[in-house]
Amino acid sequence: MRRAIADLMSRSKREIPHYYLYTTVDLTAAEDWLRRINRARTPTERLVPAALLLKAAAVAAREVSALNGYWQNGGFAPACEVNLGIAVSLRQGGLLVPVIHNADTLPPDALMTRLKELVQRARRGRLRGTETVGATLTVTSLGDQGVEAVFGVIHPPQVALVGFGAVVERPWAAGGMLGVRPVVTATLAADHRATDGAVGARYLSAVDRLLQRPEEL
Repeated sequence: MRRAIADLMSRSKREIPHYYLYTTVDLTAAEDWLRRINRARTPTERLVPAALLLKAAAVAAREVSALNGYWQNGGFAPACEVNLGIAVSLRQGGLLVPVIHNADTLPPDALMTRLKELVQRARRGRLRGTETVGATLTVTSLGDQGVEAVFGVIHPPQVALVGFGAVVERPWAAGGMLGVRPVVTATLAADHRATDGAVGARYLSAVDRLLQRPEEL
């Protein structure tokens, strides 16, 4: 598995002209909304920030469709669906990337349920064939390991990869006032053959905007 991952990532870095962007997103509105809806839920039913991050990544990919698709035959082929590949680390080492199909159409609850199921089956080696193909955009996160930012390598023939770090408290200035707020670093690795930094910036801005209105996700 390590050899296969290394071969794929080496080909990606050799053939794809990567560019990288990042932004810091204020999650105050998202965490306030999560606290409100989770009050009436049991612990197993409660939503976590990861569900909102994935939903925002998927909806933003629908809005900025130039990052959702494949580089094929010397050109970009946009995808008609938003299928998120989720990078999952295995306990014995290595990675698998199960796919959440039509992620932009799923409400956060369904998205979180699907994520839990796929992660559990991936780590048990029980993924179905249909759950490992068709990703149009990959998301990776090492936030549960305390990493604040992750800059990934694009999975060809996709043209972008999104990363989320840990949710941390940081000093934050808003409206001329300084306070402490929960924030997350969102990163983007994108293919310069398909897009440029202006498109990537629009995508990260869309992710930020969506997370400021979590009730609409």
